Amino acid sequence: MSTLRDLAEEHTGLGPADIDHLHRLAGDWQLLSDLSFADLLMWVPVKREEGQPREYLCVAQVRPTTAPTAYQDDQVGKIVGGPEVAHLDIAFAQERIWREGDPVWYGDTPARHEAIPVRLRDPNDHEEGFSEVIAVIGRDTNLSTARTPSQLELNYLTTADDLAQMVSDGTFPPPRHPGETTSAPRVGDGLVRLDAGGKVTYASPNAQSAYRRLGFNAHLVGEELSALTSRLAADPLEGNDASERILSALRGESPPRQEMEARGATVLIRALPLLPAGVPIGALVLVRDVTEVRRRDRALMTKDATIREIHHRVKNNLQTVAALLRLQARRVDAPEAKLALQESVRRVASIALVHETLSMSSDEAVDFDSIVDRVATAATEVAATSIPVKMRREGTFGVLPAEIATSLVMVLNELLINAVEHGFPAPEDDEDLTAPPAEEYGEVVVSSHRFRKQLHVTVADNGQGLPDDFRADDTNRLGLQIVRALATGELRGSIELRNRAGGGTEAVLVVPLGKR
Repeated sequence: MSTLRDLAEEHTGLGPADIDHLHRLAGDWQLLSDLSFADLLMWVPVKREEGQPREYLCVAQVRPTTAPTAYQDDQVGKIVGGPEVAHLDIAFAQERIWREGDPVWYGDTPARHEAIPVRLRDPNDHEEGFSEVIAVIGRDTNLSTARTPSQLELNYLTTADDLAQMVSDGTFPPPRHPGETTSAPRVGDGLVRLDAGGKVTYASPNAQSAYRRLGFNAHLVGEELSALTSRLAADPLEGNDASERILSALRGESPPRQEMEARGATVLIRALPLLPAGVPIGALVLVRDVTEVRRRDRALMTKDATIREIHHRVKNNLQTVAALLRLQARRVDAPEAKLALQESVRRVASIALVHETLSMSSDEAVDFDSIVDRVATAATEVAATSIPVKMRREGTFGVLPAEIATSLVMVLNELLINAVEHGFPAPEDDEDLTAPPAEEYGEVVVSSHRFRKQLHVTVADNGQGLPDDFRADDTNRLGLQIVRALATGELRGSIELRNRAGGGTEAVLVVPLGKR
């Protein structure tokens, strides 16, 4: 299914600002749908030739959680015209909310049509304050369960009409505050309606329960909510802040939401101004008890901190092991034993790099590019070569889970060391030790890209290439045996060593990134 932006860009003449406003509206309109007990469909006029009748495209739809839907099938992507959209035409052309008309039938479901024009506030238009209508919201109510509404439903419907007028005016949804990933409030949260003086005229049962958790056991109706909220807060500064945000909503502003703690409970508070026709008539306050959610968050934070501390200690222990091996290598006279210890130091140090990165990460994943760069730099610094060798990385590894990163860094460490030492071997004692020209140098390139949930990695050099009798299956080199074991075992991938076109060697590693 295409997104709202894709559909609007393909079929309409709406600009980026118009589409962004529709996106924000679709992020907040669940509140309007639930308060209205109705489906909301966002219709935008389709591009047309001069003289052609207007058609409308449905770019978004939301169903109420408080009532049965009027549509069993999804309407997004549907283009309609003619008598079927007469109510949309009236709302679009006359720039007013359309409510007249008889019920219509969708199969066996009777429904009531309403149409709400959507305007975008134009900050440069100081006289009118609004731009032209950019879309129409169809508010369609399933009438199959029609009955006498309760007090809760009447308050919901009254508030829904105020919000619908604000949509038509261009004042709903409110602007999103920096750092808020979503501002979508829900009717399932407690709902409190305030009059222009800040006194509670209606509080839903969930709102009453939330304030009871904060320590207020009386009924909320008639209370001045800003002063009451300030008194209940455990922290006076937090209480004053929450009170000020409620008062700012009464003034017509749109404050960010806030959490408040009292008596061991945590409540999320969000105040929305009610401004039908641009006149502040009160505010809508949504309150939600998030005590258990925050308790789980704190438990997760404690767990994450513990895991990071474990990675930090593992890194320290590995560095200690590397230091002991390095110390032992200095005391060994046999060249083969010294070389074996030095290789072990590099292998342990490469694993320590992963744990060092994990100790600073908030999850069990690492940004692998920085690790590759550090391992590559270490490989060129410790290897003895006949000419200077430069390392270069192409592409990006991205973020990898710890279970892949630990094995992959071992494989790359061995491949890089092999590329440097065997691609550009140091001269023997009886060979000519004359320094090469400064313009001559070797190069090792590490390239990576992702394709079809696989990570493709190539380590290529422009060195002397593989021996004629080389066979990866029969090699007795410990480094290559480690590479094959990790690549095909822990990483569940494949590794291929071959001569590179144009000279040199390349190792091609393919690692699956799906669920392991």
